[in-house]
Amino acid sequence: MDTAVTDRTILIVGTYDTKQDELGYLAQVIRAQGGGVRTMDVSVLGDPAEPTDYSKHDVAEAGGASIAEAIAGEDENLAMQIMARGSATLAARLQREGVFDGVIVLGGTMGTDLALDLCAALPVGVPKYIVSTVSFSPMIPPERLAADVQMILWAGGLYGLNSVCKASLSQAAGAVLGAARAVEKPRRERPLIGMTSFGKTVLRYMVTLKPALEARGFEVAVFHATGMGGRAFEALAAEGAFAAVLDFAPQEVGNHLHGSAISAGPDRMTSAGKAGVPQIVSIGCYDLVDLVGWHELPDHLKDRPAHAHNRLLTSVVMTPPERAEMARVLCAKLAEAKGPVTFLLPLQGGNEWDREGGPLSDPEGLAAFTQSMRQHCPANVTLIEMDAHINDPDFSEAALKQVDDWIASGVLRAG
Repeated sequence: MDTAVTDRTILIVGTYDTKQDELGYLAQVIRAQGGGVRTMDVSVLGDPAEPTDYSKHDVAEAGGASIAEAIAGEDENLAMQIMARGSATLAARLQREGVFDGVIVLGGTMGTDLALDLCAALPVGVPKYIVSTVSFSPMIPPERLAADVQMILWAGGLYGLNSVCKASLSQAAGAVLGAARAVEKPRRERPLIGMTSFGKTVLRYMVTLKPALEARGFEVAVFHATGMGGRAFEALAAEGAFAAVLDFAPQEVGNHLHGSAISAGPDRMTSAGKAGVPQIVSIGCYDLVDLVGWHELPDHLKDRPAHAHNRLLTSVVMTPPERAEMARVLCAKLAEAKGPVTFLLPLQGGNEWDREGGPLSDPEGLAAFTQSMRQHCPANVTLIEMDAHINDPDFSEAALKQVDDWIASGVLRAG
């Protein structure tokens, strides 16, 4: 156990029965740079050559089981799920207690599967590094990535130390320690409002709303709703970081419905509601499905109007029935909210390209969405329709009016 006085401490996680040399090398590099180390063993069958700070038995117990149970199942997948659950639970508790400042997890496919759960259990702002033989692989679904996780390929490191893998390991060790020293964690000095949006060419309300909300005493964080942005937004909402949310870009919900890889997962637009956070919601880019630009379009989405943002991202237009379904799904999610919800419905459109005469204008599709919203809007949601476009000043003014009303009634407190 490391007892030296150091400025930052890094939790090193891995299977110490098979990767003792590699994990020990990470510890050596971190200590050589003046960092402290805590170690967590997530092995199942074997034992480490030297004791770790948190043993495999500690991990299994945190996961509600025992090593004996993990072995008795005779299934390595189920055994590692026990260890993944336990390591995530234990790491989250240790972080809350201030035991470590950053984490680095080493593994192949099994260890990476575990690492994803562990990192997702830690708050935004805690440095998280995964050294993996499958970094950046399509095997890793976007919805399992922690909002601020970093990954590096464990090149040439499947078995044993060598000069190639040491280059990756030493970079990762230095990076996590450097991040732990440099990170400026959220301070919450003012109430934080979370907003979703896209670039200013398609959605412009943030240009007006951010300074107006800051003038009212709030801090405003705008999240780019292209998968990982939504993941970060949902993670912070689940932590209770937001005083209110202006969730004006629900496109990731539609992406998930259509099976796009650009997804924030099935829980998008649920965390704020579960936490009772006041929500103002709208239709920014509700009509578009984002797809990976360099992938061939699926057959059912070919021959539709589309907008290619760049070589990475292409958006195709939903049909009227798909937009009606989108409205129904949004309403079902908002129906579960424990806090106040206002849905602002601009009747002239939800992105700059769908204005009347615009390249993606579809009055029939907008009408289908509007009708479905009216039909399915739950009783707990206040639906406000306005004869305006989402990028018009009237929309931003309506959002600010709702914020001001909540401040006046005590639902929301300004800084």
